[in-house]
Amino acid sequence: MPFAADQAKEALNFNITLAIAFAVLVLFTIFTLGVGVLLTWPVGAILCIAWIVLTIVAAIKAHEGTAYRYPFTLRLVN
Repeated sequence: MPFAADQAKEALNFNITLAIAFAVLVLFTIFTLGVGVLLTWPVGAILCIAWIVLTIVAAIKAHEGTAYRYPFTLRLVN
């Protein structure tokens, strides 16, 4: 099952990358004493929408048997 393992690693890398991005947004909001929420709220909403859309696209590609690489993903797990 090398295809499934490859796609699982890709999905894990994508979710780790998004978790890091959300952690940075939360820290930014905390360090700016809440004023940063004016920036982090729209960015967080865009990230949530991108997460849903890219996860659906990846699921469709995997169902077709095509390898899918998420854009802007840190390759942490090989």
